[in-house]
Amino acid sequence: MIYLKEQIVYEIVIQKSRFIAVLTPIEDLSELDAIMLKLKKDYPKANHYCSAYVYGTKGEYASANDDGEPSRTAGIPILEILKQKNLTNVYAVVIRYFGGIKLGAGGLIRAYAKAPLEALNEVGSFYKKVFAPVVKISFPYHLIDKMDQHFKDQVMISEKEYLNDVTYTLIFEKEENLSLLEEIKYLLSEVIYLEKTLLKMPVSI
Repeated sequence: MIYLKEQIVYEIVIQKSRFIAVLTPIEDLSELDAIMLKLKKDYPKANHYCSAYVYGTKGEYASANDDGEPSRTAGIPILEILKQKNLTNVYAVVIRYFGGIKLGAGGLIRAYAKAPLEALNEVGSFYKKVFAPVVKISFPYHLIDKMDQHFKDQVMISEKEYLNDVTYTLIFEKEENLSLLEEIKYLLSEVIYLEKTLLKMPVSI
């Protein structure tokens, strides 16, 4: 699943109606009411505040709200965009200020899909959660350059300690790179496998 890094706001105008998409990352469903109250304060007297959310490690919780628009013309199109992008823990609200021209059911569906889609494509930044192996290795001082070169661009060195030996704490963003350890294991005085750590890896969608 993919996570939205920070709140984004994006506006489109269709047939004189303003559609303002506001997508907000959430940690808990209890946040939804407060987000909606703030949006109604920030964007007062709008005709509709249509919304959808996806939540859970597998996106197992989802819901949509048409807020007075014809059934399934607003909330569902917003929700489908979130699912299409494989997003979770996100609350999307599309605020509509009616411009005087009716769009019809098809036009509404297209508009309520377009606003969040363009928001995500134009101004969104995203990450995925990865549980990465963490390994602590120790080696003699004269091997520092060799180790730095060996792990360069492939392993994150999160900590360096300089005591009797040099100790590096390594985070393997790609588990297959653990094979790098086998290649130099004979040079190491100690190898300790620690608990995996949670990383937020930037991704594009």
